[in-house]
Amino acid sequence: MATLSEIVLIAAVIAAGLIAGLFYAYTCSVMPGLGRADARTYVTGMREINIAILNGWFALGFGGAPLLAAVAAALHFRSEPRSALPWIVAGFVLLLVMLIVTMAINVPLNNALEAGFDGDNTDFEALRAKFEGAWERWNLVRTLAAIGGFGALVGGLIAHVRA
Repeated sequence: MATLSEIVLIAAVIAAGLIAGLFYAYTCSVMPGLGRADARTYVTGMREINIAILNGWFALGFGGAPLLAAVAAALHFRSEPRSALPWIVAGFVLLLVMLIVTMAINVPLNNALEAGFDGDNTDFEALRAKFEGAWERWNLVRTLAAIGGFGALVGGLIAHVRA
């Protein structure tokens, strides 16, 4: 029978995989696809995506992955052997980086995009120019952090199983 620490670690791996996959999909398909569109379509598309993504399913992966990784680390800290602990802590730190980058950079850029939108009076080219490059660079950073966090948690799960 699985222990609480195993269940939480498995849940952390799943949540991290989901959020890493979401950000990976943005990096390799959503943003390149929007990048091929005209400025009006790009800005409108990003606005609609920013609205649609604020839902419980997104919250489960985005907030759940680092939270579950932190709980898994705490549970593994108290157990023996601790061979999984360095992996889990690394996963937590990387997922925390993903969370911080998103909240400190991507969300303010999203908010600035929304604030600059004024219906048909919007200068779509200028708004896109202020947003696109910075948002995509930092999206890549958070994507790599999320993938690294997922990989580290998988390493922790493997170490836990082998212990």
